[in-house]
Amino acid sequence: MRKNLIASLAFLLASSTAVLADGASDGKVKIGILNDQSGVYADFGGKSSVEAAKMAVEDFGGKVLGVPVEIVDADHQNKPDIASNIARQWYDTEQVDAIMELTTSSVALAVQAVAKEKKKIDIVTGAATTDLTGKACSPYGFHWAYDTHALAVGTGGALVKQGGDSWFFLTADYAFGYSLEQQTSDFVKANGGKVVGSVRHPLSTQDFSSFLLQAQSSGAKVIGLANAGLDTANAIKQAAEFGITQGGQHLAALLFTLAEVHGLGLEAAQGLTLTEGYYWNLDDKSREFGKKFFARTGKMPNMIHAGTYSAVLQYLKAVDKAGTDDTEAVAKQLHELPVDDVFGRGGTVGPNGRMIHDMYLLQVKKPADSKEPWDYFNVLATIPGKEAYIDPAKSGCTLAN
Repeated sequence: MRKNLIASLAFLLASSTAVLADGASDGKVKIGILNDQSGVYADFGGKSSVEAAKMAVEDFGGKVLGVPVEIVDADHQNKPDIASNIARQWYDTEQVDAIMELTTSSVALAVQAVAKEKKKIDIVTGAATTDLTGKACSPYGFHWAYDTHALAVGTGGALVKQGGDSWFFLTADYAFGYSLEQQTSDFVKANGGKVVGSVRHPLSTQDFSSFLLQAQSSGAKVIGLANAGLDTANAIKQAAEFGITQGGQHLAALLFTLAEVHGLGLEAAQGLTLTEGYYWNLDDKSREFGKKFFARTGKMPNMIHAGTYSAVLQYLKAVDKAGTDDTEAVAKQLHELPVDDVFGRGGTVGPNGRMIHDMYLLQVKKPADSKEPWDYFNVLATIPGKEAYIDPAKSGCTLAN
């Protein structure tokens, strides 16, 4: 009798261990949000992206495969070496299953390389370079919220159509800036425009005067700001001091979101054209999510925050569908499952990891036209995902061939 009981207990223990191996490998699912929480992009993503990730976990039910879902976060300080070290530690010793957000393209490229080496998943929402789903693509890497091609098609395309056929670029001196300048330049030239010059500035520049004077003297109809966050806001403020827009030149904020418009204020930002993948005041579904987010953070979400929510939610759906947190199985589901949430409505994921979804061309309202706090945009157009993003077969990603 005793031997039979011991044998039965041993069988049950072996069976439960097998189930755990097939499900969550270590009794939990752990997601890391790695981004800039103290620097130039802190409002762009930052701690608010962490809250968006937690919202997704809560909306999913807090568990997947019967085990708890945990969110951890860290500040990479916009430094690829720091980000890579954190990623290795998370993957190797802290049982992190996936890393997400990854503001700053140089950081995202570095972490995606680590994830590929470790055969772990990364989903980028904060960085923009198309290299993530191009020459640097990974079978475990995904790009979710936007990229430089979508911004070029949206903002660049709108301004060229309005007669802005000569451009000068003021560009952040790292991978993101180069990619954004190149993508927009190609689009401008393809539509009959020309690029008359460019100048590069360091990340977190405080004084843009010399760069703006070069742009002003170029005589270009459009000054393309191929930067983001506080760099863009500071460039716009200082451009006003030089009377650049009053002189007839147009500023193109190629990556500018709701967060930066709020920081700059409608008086300074009015009339700017920009492109986002989400706007909280688009419809009832967007407003519901926006108000829930506002209750937690004191701000309305931009496309980075909403995109992070979507990425975490989709990852959990993929784990649930796969019945395991095994990387290969989850990556397969991420490629196959349609994206249907407040951000990626009707979205699909290409073989290169690019999530293809609609983008929105927006214009900042005049102060008198804003009906309530955070009511900052007029929606000028919806850009279909197939127009916004590069055809995976032409992306340069070997996985798409």
